[in-house]
Amino acid sequence: MIDAKEVTISDSEWEVMRAIWTLKRVTSHELIGLMDKARGWSESTTKTLLNRLIKKNAVQKIGTGRPFSYAPAVGEQDSMTAAATDLFDHMCAMQAGTTLANVIESRDLSQDDIKNLQQILAQKAKTAPEMVECNCLPKDVKQDCDC
Repeated sequence: MIDAKEVTISDSEWEVMRAIWTLKRVTSHELIGLMDKARGWSESTTKTLLNRLIKKNAVQKIGTGRPFSYAPAVGEQDSMTAAATDLFDHMCAMQAGTTLANVIESRDLSQDDIKNLQQILAQKAKTAPEMVECNCLPKDVKQDCDC
């Protein structure tokens, strides 16, 4: 599989990838039908997104003759982790905790998810600083941060 950190997926491409990850292997005809049913997308829209994902090496074409099958070339969890990490890399470090809390509050989580998060937080609490430093500007630039 391709390293998910090397692939940037757009919002619409995520929809196509979710279907491919779920089905593991799909023909373009099947994918077109699914995207029409799920999103109301035309055949050309789905084909365009599929071709973009192939060019980005997120999806691989399987077979030498029609109908071709398509399978994920990047892992789903790896891709989600890479996208989330990239998002947090672009925000103030002082806002990460609040943002994570807001995301957690807005999602349905299983009992196992909650136990796992509690264990991770308990471990992080052992070495966590009192306050996370702002990373919006270089340290040598005077700033009164209200982040």
